[in-house]
Amino acid sequence: MKKKGFTIIESLVAIAILLVAVSGASSAIQTGISSYIFSKDQIIAFYLAQEGFEQIRNIRDENSLAGDTWLTNLSSCFTANGCYVDILAPNPVPETCGSDCPILRQHPTSGFYGYDSSWNTTVFKREIVLEDINDNEVSILVTVDWSKGTVSRQFKARENILNWQNDE
Repeated sequence: MKKKGFTIIESLVAIAILLVAVSGASSAIQTGISSYIFSKDQIIAFYLAQEGFEQIRNIRDENSLAGDTWLTNLSSCFTANGCYVDILAPNPVPETCGSDCPILRQHPTSGFYGYDSSWNTTVFKREIVLEDINDNEVSILVTVDWSKGTVSRQFKARENILNWQNDE
């Protein structure tokens, strides 16, 4: 007598194979999404660091145009705790971070980053530290920190600027 259909063992084996295939695919999708989020945050951190360099370079250039020495208003950045610059402020001057730099915020429609308390909170903090190399050269170290869940990330970049007007 021939039986038609599956036995219980055959059904359990088929279900197990199906579960392994589905869990493997969902694990691959989860890994891909995590990698995408990390890459996106790392790119944002790179651009925030680049903006930090541009902020210091802009202040140096504005000092030259105003007839001031090239490092005027940058003394708060020559500390171990560093500084931050709210470039959207009417007169952007670096402020010391104290024990911790403030969290960057993002404008809800334009996407700009800044420190306006009415903007959306982000996960990013930016610290700018200046260090004298000689009378006409300064090293800029920009550190961008962020966290996702329990994982803390950091992006650091260093660049040197010169007293290209040699005003001293």
